Amino acid sequence: MKREVGERQSNGSSSSSYPTEQLQSGSQVEMGSGVPPDPVTWEQIENSETYLVCSMYEEAASLASSILKRLSQHAEDDDDLYDMLESAGMVLVQSLKQLGRTPEILNELKLSFACIPAIPVQVLLTGVCFYISEGHSLGLREFLEVFLSGWSFVDGKCYVLVGKEYNADYTKRHDGHFVLGVDKYLEVVEVYTLNLLGTILNDVDLATSWVENAKIPEDRRQVLLRRLHSLHSIKATNTSQGSFSSLLVDNYEDSSPEGRPKVKYPLNGDTAKKQAILKLSKRLEPCLWWFRTITLKFGNTRLVISNGKIALGCLILLISYVLQRKRATLKRIVQRQAMSMKNALIDLWQLAFSYQVNPLAAVQPLGAAARAGQ
Repeated sequence: MKREVGERQSNGSSSSSYPTEQLQSGSQVEMGSGVPPDPVTWEQIENSETYLVCSMYEEAASLASSILKRLSQHAEDDDDLYDMLESAGMVLVQSLKQLGRTPEILNELKLSFACIPAIPVQVLLTGVCFYISEGHSLGLREFLEVFLSGWSFVDGKCYVLVGKEYNADYTKRHDGHFVLGVDKYLEVVEVYTLNLLGTILNDVDLATSWVENAKIPEDRRQVLLRRLHSLHSIKATNTSQGSFSSLLVDNYEDSSPEGRPKVKYPLNGDTAKKQAILKLSKRLEPCLWWFRTITLKFGNTRLVISNGKIALGCLILLISYVLQRKRATLKRIVQRQAMSMKNALIDLWQLAFSYQVNPLAAVQPLGAAARAGQ
């Protein structure tokens, strides 16, 4: 049964005090010695993961390597063997990465496992990704080719380790020490063809040829071929654009060896159109200045500022400076405007209530009111 790393972290306080006799005894067992190795337990694998969690990378790498060497001597494919190999292998590659020993990952995997095809896929992919991420590619192609060639496609269902007899029980459990599921195998194929051959080594033709001859399901073959074709099209487009931009000039120039002045030839129609587009893009380039960015780096801190923000900041500073210098004048103007508005409101108020109204007009008789009017 595979353990979770979170459970081991919760037990880190108690596991970190484990004695190191397991580490020492495991390292004393040699691959070719006649003494049978001590059986590997999940507790020992948990110890190695505890070392990794506690940043004791040397101890974690040493214990994981010792565990892998002992596990690799098992000839049977039991239920826990593959999970143990995968767990210990993950501890090994992560420890080497943290120790800055990424260039040694491939060699350590070769030494820790009985053979390259016996490396669990998850461990292999993790180690390869670490290896590529730091710009290493030496020996990676041969390493992956050995892994891929070490498996044989059986009955269109799974891959069986070369040299092992096919067992119908393998199909019940597609990921084991001697059997590999199609999806897992194709994950390695994608890394080999698309990432390594197609991208890093820039050899799409070789990757296409390998996929066409590989023993993989036909539908997955067509998917890989389409992806390789798309990758080839993108690379061809980028190459043509780069070569065209280097050849585009205002006019074709020819300098004679006798030192005569350069002769300019007119451009043909297609090239003239392309040059017009190029000149237009140059004219539009200043218009895009507002959206460019400036990157400032202070130690490990990186600050990205756009030219628009810089211009806006300068404008705010200019307005603040003008307001500071003209404060008294602006204050007088504001006070004058406020006083004018106040006087206007007072005049409006007085005008509205200055008309005298007779309060007895509503009850005075109509006739008397008419006579009073005469």
